[in-house]
Amino acid sequence: MPENFTLPESSKILEQISAKKAIGLIAGLSIVAVLFLFWLIYFKEGAEAPVPWIKNLSAVNAGLNFLSTIFLVLAFREIKRRDFQKHMRFNLAAFVTSSLFLVSYVVYHHFLGDTKFMGEGFIRPVYFFILITHIVLSVFVVPLVLSSFYFALSGKFSTHKKVSRWTFPIWLYVSVTGVLVFLMLKTWG
Repeated sequence: MPENFTLPESSKILEQISAKKAIGLIAGLSIVAVLFLFWLIYFKEGAEAPVPWIKNLSAVNAGLNFLSTIFLVLAFREIKRRDFQKHMRFNLAAFVTSSLFLVSYVVYHHFLGDTKFMGEGFIRPVYFFILITHIVLSVFVVPLVLSSFYFALSGKFSTHKKVSRWTFPIWLYVSVTGVLVFLMLKTWG
């Protein structure tokens, strides 16, 4: 790390938490989140939407995924330039937009349930390939992102770099395919 790079003051708290404890907490939180989303999408019936704009949240979700994609690409560019401060800011922006996406996604699916894909022919297996890989990788992206942030903010940069080599492409793929799923559902939904 260059001398002019400084971690936020709040990072001192994370430095006190052992990697083993942090990974255990991240794994537990990730499992609970995945189980909740699985129940929400596949078992809970949609509630009656109290306001009509709820149906527009799918477009908001796609927009947030798109913003996450942009911030991730910019963060990658900045790490290649070795501008660690900008890299951190863009990754925080990607984290915020992804977190807002998750909240919006939960609200949307709470009220409207699952959206059926009605496309036929060649596009159907293409859609389901994109959807299934998106879902499977999104299960892994939450613990990877949280781990990458923990290692970076606790000053464990060599471990952060190793974890982020997996985190970045998976997070990017999930963000991009989230937008693709939205566009395909709008076209053939």
